[in-house]
Amino acid sequence: MQKPKKTDHKLKVESARKLSLKEIAVLVSGQVQGDPDSIICGAAPFENAAQDDIVLAESVKYLKKINETSAGALIIPKSKFESGQIDTPKNLIILDNPRVAFAKVLQFFVQGKNPPFFIGGISPDARVGNNCNYGDNISIAPFVVIGKNVKLGNNVVLHPNVVLGDDVVLGDDVCIYPNVTIYSGTIMGSRIIIHAGTVIGSDGFGFAPDGKKYHKIYHTGIVKIDDDVEIGACNTIDRAVFGQTWIKKGVKTDNLVHLAHNVTVGENSVIVAQVGVSGSTSIGKNAVLAGQAGVGGHLQLGDNVTIGPRAGVTKSVKSGNVVSGVPEMPHKLWLRVHALLPKLPQINKRLLKIEKILDKISKK
Repeated sequence: MQKPKKTDHKLKVESARKLSLKEIAVLVSGQVQGDPDSIICGAAPFENAAQDDIVLAESVKYLKKINETSAGALIIPKSKFESGQIDTPKNLIILDNPRVAFAKVLQFFVQGKNPPFFIGGISPDARVGNNCNYGDNISIAPFVVIGKNVKLGNNVVLHPNVVLGDDVVLGDDVCIYPNVTIYSGTIMGSRIIIHAGTVIGSDGFGFAPDGKKYHKIYHTGIVKIDDDVEIGACNTIDRAVFGQTWIKKGVKTDNLVHLAHNVTVGENSVIVAQVGVSGSTSIGKNAVLAGQAGVGGHLQLGDNVTIGPRAGVTKSVKSGNVVSGVPEMPHKLWLRVHALLPKLPQINKRLLKIEKILDKISKK
């Protein structure tokens, strides 16, 4: 049997859009080293780049191999360049934060492409309720279902199997990927991305026991999501009992995040995969919740708080604090505790030996 030929899967973002090196420097507020008129047509990984690509060379690993890439230009850290650690004839963009610069360049090229499933207009296979208002340049794919009194802004893209309940409001430049369900009354701002499988506005987990059974507490509030938010795949964000569950401007969530009823997440906070936040907890701005962290209900997490991975937060955390462990404790203390854990069997053995010695002394 003949073996299949190997295929070179070249991971690269290509676009009809083009930029000169000097235009890229203006876009990212960087400095050009080399030919400012060199044309860049896409962004690519370091190892697979072509002559018309730009790549990120931030770490020592890639800076050591800077002359081995075929890329037409590289984005590098200013500190490494000024220290004389970089010696290359290649075209460079030099600045303080190369990762942010590369993100901006990549965004430019990606925005030059149509999103997957782009059809333009409303598919005849979509179902749209009464009294819906649309902005310009919308794209509603087959099998989308939209309730009544829905408002969509400009440049909204709804992928297949998206469901919008009654009275949902979406701002401009919103992209919602397949199989997302947004329950009635949800209000969303502009430049929002919702990834596949996410559910927004479902009832929170609220039941009142009478000793024999649980009585459902109906949730009459909504979910509000402000501008520039990105929600990962398979998130669940519950509607409020009263009022609103509020995701503020610039928040980013990873996949498999659960935010319960009446939770507030402050501006530019980041919530990593498999985090769960219980009801009525408030998270300040610029907070970071690492993977699998669990946060109890009715707590206050201040601004610039960091919650470590797999932490269990049982009480409020003041602004600027970094906590880890179960229950939560200052991160530096947790590091010391964690370092002791492998030594506990040895410590226990020594304690038992000391107890025997003390017991013999006491008997004498």
